Amino acid sequence: MKATVVAVVGGKKSGKTTTIEALTRGLAKRGFRVAAVKHIPEPDFTIDTEGKDTWRYAQAGARTIIGVSPDEVATMEKITIKSYPFGSILKKCGKVDVIFLEGFRKQVGNKRNIFKIVITRSAEEASEALRVFKPILAFTGPYSTESMHSDIPYVDTSRNVDEIIDIIEKIVRKKKA
Repeated sequence: MKATVVAVVGGKKSGKTTTIEALTRGLAKRGFRVAAVKHIPEPDFTIDTEGKDTWRYAQAGARTIIGVSPDEVATMEKITIKSYPFGSILKKCGKVDVIFLEGFRKQVGNKRNIFKIVITRSAEEASEALRVFKPILAFTGPYSTESMHSDIPYVDTSRNVDEIIDIIEKIVRKKKA
């Protein structure tokens, strides 16, 4: 079974990480296997540490470096993301039920196989989201979209994250059936 992919999109410092954290916690408690993929737009970002062995391997020319500790395995690939298919990133998540994406606005926009949860701070952001993102599972965030009379639910995840978790669970269970 393919994983259900849900992108959480919104402006900088809008609460994307907090939302994914709450959704992950809730789905994991219900027994679902969850993965999370974060878009990091800073061009010089590295998870590696200068001077450490893994960094030295990369400096020597290794394209893939795998660090293994007693409790986790970290894979670093030295690639240009523009030449890397988005589907390949998702495949790295392995056998999971749900994959959350944080960010990736441009990559997920109208991809109908990726559900969106949109965090909005204004009517303008909500209107723009309706134009750009399809399909939208729910709106959340400081701006309540209830006055927009949309079929898309507004959920205050700080008070009732279970409402979105229920929506996601229904999609996952339907896929499994």
